[in-house]
Amino acid sequence: MSPFFSIIIPLYNKESHILDTLKSIHNQTFIDYEIIIVNDGSTDNSWGKIKNLKHTKLIVFNNENQGVSLARNFAMKQAKGKYFAFLDADDIWENSHLQNLSHLIDSYPNCGLYCCNYNFNYGNGTIINTQFPTLPKKTNWKGVVPDFFLASLKFRIAWTSAVAIPNDTLKLIGFFDEKITLGAGEDTDYWTRIALNRPVAFTNKISVSYNVSAENRISKINTSKRNFMKLDKFYEEEKTNLSLKKFNDMCRAELAIKHKIIGDTDQFNFYITNLDINNLGWKKRLLLNFPGSILKALWKFKQWLKINKIDIHS
Repeated sequence: MSPFFSIIIPLYNKESHILDTLKSIHNQTFIDYEIIIVNDGSTDNSWGKIKNLKHTKLIVFNNENQGVSLARNFAMKQAKGKYFAFLDADDIWENSHLQNLSHLIDSYPNCGLYCCNYNFNYGNGTIINTQFPTLPKKTNWKGVVPDFFLASLKFRIAWTSAVAIPNDTLKLIGFFDEKITLGAGEDTDYWTRIALNRPVAFTNKISVSYNVSAENRISKINTSKRNFMKLDKFYEEEKTNLSLKKFNDMCRAELAIKHKIIGDTDQFNFYITNLDINNLGWKKRLLLNFPGSILKALWKFKQWLKINKIDIHS
């Protein structure tokens, strides 16, 4: 009999975290699942941590390093679950996470993407909770998100370690884009493609902790080594979906700033060419005009604010 959830975990150089991540799965109150870990050519002892683990629900693969998108796609091809739940190898689920997803699925069975709320854990007791101004403020609210892209302007409704999708989504949407490498937007690209075709359900119960402080997060890799999402595949949809256009322009601005910091003028110009400046707040507009040296200093200051529990999103 097929499990309800297939838990998809790409693993790359997370020897200090993977066992804690697995423990958070084993502590789940909802136990109808399988775990599929794809070791993506780790160069530390990540493979050594998991290769001899004995658990009837655990399946592990040891592949050559080919990137997180390909690792997730490989795992999804092996999966037998009715739904795929994603988890990065250094994030932590609360005990109720899969139960929350299950309740969301039962309540809204025709959605293509199911999202639980999450927080950012910066270590040393620094935790920042997410906020979604366009959704009801009611405690423990859940429902179908009226406008996925408008709701995601401040924080993302869909965060990889906090979402699940039906396995039949693959027939409609396909897999993660393997041309996007090293955590450079492959997840945002995938959730966007789903949200354009299927309803999205969300619960504001926080059941996932995103471990920002973990060493070797792919989001910390040098910008010049990453192949970022281009967003050009959504040009036609943007013409009629103003919320999508605004969301993508926010992404374009962020990516343009990243490339300006490293002095990549070609990529900076690529992202601002199709950007409507009217979709940005005054802060983003100002940042786009700053030289790279100032942007780099501001980025370092931003990280300091986060570590010192100063809410930069207010």
